[in-house]
Amino acid sequence: MSEFTSTVAASSPTAESPAPSGAAAPAASSASPEPPLEWLETQICDLAGHLAATTCRFLQLLGDFDAREGWAAWDLPSCAAWLSWKCQMSSGTAREHVRVARAMRTLPVISGEFGAGRMSFAKVRALTRIATRATDADLAEMAGPMTANQLERFARAHRKVSKADDENAVAERRVRWRTEDDGSLTMSVRLPPADGAVVLQALRAAARDLEVKSASDDRPAAPAVPVDRDAAEAAARESLADALVDVASAYLGGKIAAASNPDIYQVIVHVGPDVLMDPADGSAGQADVSAETPGHSRIGHPADPRRCHIEDGPAIHPSTARRIACQATLSWMLHDHDGTLLDVGRRHRVPTPAQRRAVRERDRCRCQFPGCMSRRVEIHHIQFWSKGGPTNLANLVLLCKAHHMIVHDLGYLIAPLTGRGFRFTRPDGGDLVVSPQLEASGADVGSYHDAEITPATIVATGYGDRLNLDLAIWASFANASLHRDAPPVTLEE
Repeated sequence: MSEFTSTVAASSPTAESPAPSGAAAPAASSASPEPPLEWLETQICDLAGHLAATTCRFLQLLGDFDAREGWAAWDLPSCAAWLSWKCQMSSGTAREHVRVARAMRTLPVISGEFGAGRMSFAKVRALTRIATRATDADLAEMAGPMTANQLERFARAHRKVSKADDENAVAERRVRWRTEDDGSLTMSVRLPPADGAVVLQALRAAARDLEVKSASDDRPAAPAVPVDRDAAEAAARESLADALVDVASAYLGGKIAAASNPDIYQVIVHVGPDVLMDPADGSAGQADVSAETPGHSRIGHPADPRRCHIEDGPAIHPSTARRIACQATLSWMLHDHDGTLLDVGRRHRVPTPAQRRAVRERDRCRCQFPGCMSRRVEIHHIQFWSKGGPTNLANLVLLCKAHHMIVHDLGYLIAPLTGRGFRFTRPDGGDLVVSPQLEASGADVGSYHDAEITPATIVATGYGDRLNLDLAIWASFANASLHRDAPPVTLEE
């Protein structure tokens, strides 16, 4: 651990001698109630270097654990699922840590800089997206003067150029979406040219159909107005958005009639009885909380008569719910005052649609196995049907396909807990807790690595100059070309 510099020690009126890094701040006095800024800056930079080195050690251990499939001993589907469950990470953060840990096993130079505290996790995360064993050393050297933001820009540009120059690259098909703060859905689609043309043509055709339907309405013609290009483009985008909804609705509607389980082709909205009442009575004014909104004692509670949200999704406005109810299929779902669903089961093997909706509502549409949050779920009988288990709500639980097989094959025991959730007991008798507690350690952070860290270790070697992105990309690919064209080196005795 580094020590205070003489400048820092001299600037503190209460410091008799340099204090070790990581020690408490200088004692407060009437003349200096707060530690000097220089001391704070030194501590922050020093700890940042230790965090980088310790994170590198963490990822090296994680890479070894992943390579040996230690997560499989807990019957989890992946190392990311184990990391999310055991180390209290979100699923996305866990997947990114596992990706970086795997990449570091083939990048010794970048891993060395990381382990020495000279490169932050943000830089390593960006480099592992583009680095190979051949370009490891060159990219580590180029990344030194860059800031983390500049390196992110460089990595994005590098990936674009490398994919554009790779004639054998296969077009990536993907659909990405996210729910915004206001509950609206933002979607991004990437398709090969031919497939994209099919989708776009379908949307344009559906948009024309919608225009024909609108024109056939008995409405007076709108007065002519000057053409505004921006307004016209906005209207075209809106018509395509409406067409996308119409195409999706038509597909789902065609599937429902012949489906054995129509719920998978339906959009389910949970609406309390007060919301469906006339808005003039003011009872539906606060139905604005989604199924995932925490921190509310009653609003959003399963038994609250004002709830109004899409299943496993955001809240919707009461007027929207009332409009949907005019054409939707309605079914009742009863809760007690605690929000517990009342038993709606009947004694047959296959759950009824009402029971399926009840189980999904109670289990929040996710696999209940500890550490697994998969949405692709199946309904499992806790007490097997073959052994006399009834098909009712208390005996049903959602499991993903992998854990459904594991529970049957390995003999896991499942027991409902009081209130919400289930207890899973391993075949050896041990219980799987839903969220394991992290064990506290009194060890100093420097004991987890052997790097020599000072407050200047983590600081970038550059001066924060503006990044010449074109030059950086040219230099990167020029270096790669030199390595590729260089003759092989032979050693002679």
